[in-house]
Amino acid sequence: MRSSSPSSQGTDGDQRLSAAESGRPRVIRVAKSEGSADFGTVTEAIRSIPEGNTRRTVVWIGGGVYWEKITVGSGKPFVTLYGDPADRPRIVFNATASQYGTVYSATVAVESDYFMANAAPMPEINSKGSQAVAMRISGDKAAFYSCDFLGFQDTLCDSQGRHLFMDSYVRGTVDFIFGNGTSLYLNVTIESVAEETGVITAQAREKEGETSGFSFLHCTIRGATKDYTTYLGRAWRERSRVVFAYTFMPAVINPAGWYSVGSTPNPNQSVYYGEYKCKGPGAVPSGRVSYAKLLTDEEASPFLSMTFINGHKWLLPPPRLTTTFSTSPYNR
Repeated sequence: MRSSSPSSQGTDGDQRLSAAESGRPRVIRVAKSEGSADFGTVTEAIRSIPEGNTRRTVVWIGGGVYWEKITVGSGKPFVTLYGDPADRPRIVFNATASQYGTVYSATVAVESDYFMANAAPMPEINSKGSQAVAMRISGDKAAFYSCDFLGFQDTLCDSQGRHLFMDSYVRGTVDFIFGNGTSLYLNVTIESVAEETGVITAQAREKEGETSGFSFLHCTIRGATKDYTTYLGRAWRERSRVVFAYTFMPAVINPAGWYSVGSTPNPNQSVYYGEYKCKGPGAVPSGRVSYAKLLTDEEASPFLSMTFINGHKWLLPPPRLTTTFSTSPYNR
């Protein structure tokens, strides 16, 4: 079974989104060279977007390294970050959890709804081995296409809301995809660079009735370290829910699959850790912890399509700018 393509989704029933997408998008250009763009920093471009924005606004970002700590606030929905595909930019900052706290250490933080990114900047932590967040997404109805998230511990804070990550790359060591989002990871490459024990996910679902969880579909796990060092996930909260389906797992994955946290009560009763038709030397089910589930077709079905994130109501295909759009001045 394969998931629906975003091109088949739309704005069915979402009047705010339909209105925002009905006209030509506003385009703001950011570039390192003076005189060739509207702004020289992404921060300035984001600040120029009005509070209560109701129109799709694309921040086109030229190549180069941008030393910035960026926040797209909750009052600025319908924002797209679009990195120059021919010369992909990088956003770098050296904030750490010890300075800001884990959640607020993010190099790029998105708190608004209807956010999109395509070939976007690569949030990258500049402190090797640090506990710091490259990206935090806490808005609803967000889509990331062809994005790279580079860090160590706590790379990607998938905090809350419905999200799609597609054709992207996430790198880290411990709990490097974490939070309580309801998210589909489709064709994502996940690389563990942990030198000792690594853990990919730390999902934070707390109650049985919550719809949150992480679904990894047609993904590829890679490991730059020795065999058996990395686990698929551990529980951040009691009802943690994670599913891997049609995913390649190399020998870097520990045979137990899932990391048991002693403080988690009754893990066999509370967490939902599922695997479905995964391949590779790290996907052998015989050594798995007792509370891991080898899902049936029926059990796996809810996690295998855009329905998991209600994508038919809001998900749009990756944005593509024409040459005219990408070189036009900022239309205020």
